[in-house]
Amino acid sequence: MTLEEMRSVDVRTVDRDQLVDVTRIRIDEGLPKEERVREFVRQVKNPYCFRVGNVVVKNVYSNDGVSLRERFEQFAKTL
Repeated sequence: MTLEEMRSVDVRTVDRDQLVDVTRIRIDEGLPKEERVREFVRQVKNPYCFRVGNVVVKNVYSNDGVSLRERFEQFAKTL
């Protein structure tokens, strides 16, 4: 699958059983950042669409320097 195909996956029609559950991904925190990113992409298969448990997630990335953890913390504070 190309990056554009990964980005364009429709969460309303995707087969959730084909998506990787990120709660099952394990990454060595001792690896350098670039290696951790590569390992995440290798394991998740599609970094734009995956599952968290039974929930299908569509993800968008930006180059603003804010980490995914920081984004999730910001998101959680709005709930």
